Amino acid sequence: MPSKHTGGLVAVLFVLLTTGATAQKNKPRTKVVLYKDRIAAQWDTVNCVKNAIKINPLLFLRGEIPVYYERALSAKLSAELGVGVTYRNYINLTIAGDHQDADDFGAGTRILSHPSFHVGLRYYFTDDLEPQGAYMQAEFAYLKYGKLITEQDSTGQLSDRRRTDQRTFNDFRLYFGYQTLGASSNWLFDFYGGVALRLRDMTIVNEKLNVAARQWTYDEERINDMVPAIFLGMKMGLGW
Repeated sequence: MPSKHTGGLVAVLFVLLTTGATAQKNKPRTKVVLYKDRIAAQWDTVNCVKNAIKINPLLFLRGEIPVYYERALSAKLSAELGVGVTYRNYINLTIAGDHQDADDFGAGTRILSHPSFHVGLRYYFTDDLEPQGAYMQAEFAYLKYGKLITEQDSTGQLSDRRRTDQRTFNDFRLYFGYQTLGASSNWLFDFYGGVALRLRDMTIVNEKLNVAARQWTYDEERINDMVPAIFLGMKMGLGW
């Protein structure tokens, strides 16, 4: 038959075990904070680059002068808005959805400027407080080019008759790119490439010289179609 000492020992062990279990249950657990969660938490509180103004110098030769504004919406998402004007297209790129002719440099051609618009949503693949790194962007772009062509008479002199050449493009674009901020400054460079579907609505004025008849002839060609397009470029700007 168990002694009184044995019963007391069992009681003490029971108290120790229950006390230890209760203490273990009430002990705070160590939480593991992931890097991306820490970045997301700091994004609203840390003073970092969330805005950027950019230009696209290569587009100047394509007949567009846009200015872009990018606003970071979160650690991974940003929106980009571009506003500009169109003018003479010096370089014709059929792979970018242009027509096969570049703008004429003749005295009878006057370039008509029109506004252009870009609206895009950008997703960064990297976790960073600032809008930089590899990204994917969906964009809609509206472009309108125009020129006024004055007809020439049989002597080659400009007449009073004029025709309007007009080309309107609506693009649905998908870009992949990489944006980097300077290590010691807020200057940035944005390299990108992508594909698009371009909806074209064009009234093209064709001007031809009939050598035998010694006169200029004019006709208008109407094109309304959809073509694929490829884009490569580089933007540069300043963030704050």
